[in-house]
Amino acid sequence: MTNADNEFGPWPLKRLMTEVVGTGTKSAEDMSREQATEAMERILADEPDHTTLGAFWLANRWKHNNAEELAAYADVMAQYVEYAEPDVDPVDCGANYDGKGKTAILGVGAGVVAAAAGTPVVVHSGDRVPTQKQDAYKHVLDALDVRTELEPSESADMVDETGFGFYYQPKFNPAIHALWERRDNMGVRTFVNTIETIANPANASTHLGSFYHLAFAKKMTDTFKESQHHDLDRIVMFQGMEGYDDIRPGYTKVAEWTASASHSDAEQSSGDEPRDDDGTFEDFDIETANYGMDFEYDDLGVNEDDVAGDSAEITEAVLSGERDDRFADAIALNAALRIYARQDADSIDEGLEMAREAIDSGAAEAVLENLRDF
Repeated sequence: MTNADNEFGPWPLKRLMTEVVGTGTKSAEDMSREQATEAMERILADEPDHTTLGAFWLANRWKHNNAEELAAYADVMAQYVEYAEPDVDPVDCGANYDGKGKTAILGVGAGVVAAAAGTPVVVHSGDRVPTQKQDAYKHVLDALDVRTELEPSESADMVDETGFGFYYQPKFNPAIHALWERRDNMGVRTFVNTIETIANPANASTHLGSFYHLAFAKKMTDTFKESQHHDLDRIVMFQGMEGYDDIRPGYTKVAEWTASASHSDAEQSSGDEPRDDDGTFEDFDIETANYGMDFEYDDLGVNEDDVAGDSAEITEAVLSGERDDRFADAIALNAALRIYARQDADSIDEGLEMAREAIDSGAAEAVLENLRDF
């Protein structure tokens, strides 16, 4: 037995490849929680050689990770995350960290509007994360002259002072950030792209995320439930534009999970086993035309050479009331979903009224100014 085996256990990544996940797309098996946990511990300790690590990531991509494996990966990651909880309980927005490249990033504007309406919001991202390395939350905020390279405690203070907070991955999740070069060399997305979006650095009780199809939304809900770290009350997932957390024009499928009424924090305070709470899982549709919004995907496109800059200009114009067009409608609707996710409104329609009032009253513009002053 090697020294590494003494430190970690009996399942180095090469053995997992030859005996479990790497035997082929049809014969590969799922890992146990213990195996997936050990694999992630080894990865974050930089124990596997880079060839084996790349093969392991690719085998997992072919096999498709189940919720138990993803939860194990996320729980190991959580041991390295520097959590900083604000006094308020915000909505955690988990957009894909590798960004968008064609359409406006609406989440900053939507989050600011929701904050102005009374729903605190947290967003988080890295800086040009593989594989797409496109524009994300950080770059829009940078273009708006809002500080982004914050320590986690500063991010929590930002939430409490303004209602909107940004957490920067290299600061709150340095172990995942340290994988940047190896992920970049892969050239394809890995399970790291999935779990980094659910780091939840503010320990919020509501998560808002995106998915490509409904089955994946159910898998992510089950991942949270299987987690020994996360203890959420609400999960809202939807089919976002470019996989981001922006509602698609036209038709968008939304899935929501709500914990059972009997759930309490005390029941899960030990954190040594997954929560036993099926809750309620439902899905519904959002059709933008039903809200008087007549626009299509291409109508929300921006300059592909400067997605962040264009998104920032659009955001500022909407928040100041200078734009009352398709982008204003889209930002208001996305804000409404955040308000609804936290259950500060009983419906999307009610949330939309609150969002539009926050813009019309000048409250949203004031939140942006507070962010710049922070």
